[in-house]
Amino acid sequence: MSTPDPTPTRTAVALARGVTATGWYIATSMVVFLVGTLTLWGTFVFIGRQAWRNPVIVVAFLALSVVLIAATVLLLMRYRRDGDLDDHDTPPWHRRFLSLPVVAGVGASLLLGVVAGSALLGAALIGSTLCLVRWGPGIRWRGVVLLSVALVVLWVVEQAGPMSTGDAFVLVFFAVVLPMMQALSLWSWDVVLELDRARRTEARLAAVQERLRLAGELHDLQGHHLQVIALQLELAERMIERDPDAAARQISLARASVDEARDGTRALAGRFRGVPLPDELANAADLLRAAGLDVTLDVAADAASAPADLLGPVIRECTTNVLKHGGGKWARLGLDRAGSAWRLTAANDPGPRSTIGSGAGLEGIAHRVGVAGGDVSSSRDDARFELVVTVPTAGGAA
Repeated sequence: MSTPDPTPTRTAVALARGVTATGWYIATSMVVFLVGTLTLWGTFVFIGRQAWRNPVIVVAFLALSVVLIAATVLLLMRYRRDGDLDDHDTPPWHRRFLSLPVVAGVGASLLLGVVAGSALLGAALIGSTLCLVRWGPGIRWRGVVLLSVALVVLWVVEQAGPMSTGDAFVLVFFAVVLPMMQALSLWSWDVVLELDRARRTEARLAAVQERLRLAGELHDLQGHHLQVIALQLELAERMIERDPDAAARQISLARASVDEARDGTRALAGRFRGVPLPDELANAADLLRAAGLDVTLDVAADAASAPADLLGPVIRECTTNVLKHGGGKWARLGLDRAGSAWRLTAANDPGPRSTIGSGAGLEGIAHRVGVAGGDVSSSRDDARFELVVTVPTAGGAA
């Protein structure tokens, strides 16, 4: 059996990290642009309009700005979290538009417009906040275009009134561009998420194709041997009365065919079980996350060379124990090299009625690892259960 190539796994890990880094970059740029807009307008209000003489206006502007920035951060976090949901799992409209961050952000934006004496600023900030809510397909862009036209009209109206910004074109530019910039950033983030979903779908399809190929090979293998065995037994049945020796030979051949089928099935199953440990750990983490746990996964870069035949069943047993007997809210899986050995760590918070660590599963793991020359240790208190499995780098005899 050929050694699995770790390159696809490392590529997938790099892409996943790239998606996370891109999300942080986009979210940070959006917050920085908002802070820059508030800073410019605050400078204009405090210095250009002499508002620094009134401490109430200064404190109100700063406090409302902090509220708006905090609401923006919370909405960005929720936008990222909801991006992994399917369409039918999207929260209803009242949970999206009437949630505390939305209400706080819209209220702070409105009051900032009042404090700054500019309907242009208030409308731009309200539009920027509402952009962070998940709308239906195409609705956000239509709203942003209409809002941009409305902001230009408000600017023209304000230029003719007592609250004119004068020649401060940069203020108008930041106010008008702010909702458009937020919408563009979220659009780029949605594209990144869609590409990431496509990558994961491609990986799942590849796994399904591999299973279908295995099923086809298993069907061909078993079908061939079963047909031969059936013919040999039928021939032995016909010959058993007139030629018992020939019938015995056919029965012996049928038994040999059974051994061949068993050996072929074992070899085929061995090829199927040869899943690299990074993939095994990623599958375990996905399963735990699907059960509602907050999972941390820490895998060494060269983990694909670890003994999968030995540690793979251990990972599956640990995952089953956490799901059946854990009862907590978080879990941690890790695999790293400790000198001349591989160290697998599985930890979670046991619930108040958890029985994890008291069953026969740990005994089975200890026996399997002990035969290979490894070591198993576990510890438990009220807040944490941890299992550490150490095996030689060569893997021993699984």
